[in-house]
Amino acid sequence: MEDKIFLLVKVTIKTTHSSIHDAIEELQTQTALQVSSTANVRVLSTEIMQLKTRTTKN
Repeated sequence: MEDKIFLLVKVTIKTTHSSIHDAIEELQTQTALQVSSTANVRVLSTEIMQLKTRTTKN
C-alpha cells in the first residue's frame, strides 16, 4: 500500500533575524531532512512544506 502522511516537527529557535518570518524562510530553504525507512515502511520521498508566513500586499 502507498499513502501520504504528515509528520509535524517542533523546532525551538533563537535567531539574530529581526523578523521571525526571515528565520522561518531560512530554515525552510536550508534544512536537510532525512526520514529513514524501517523494516515495515519504505520512505519514498520527503519534503519540507513551505509555509506562507507573510501576507502579500496588493
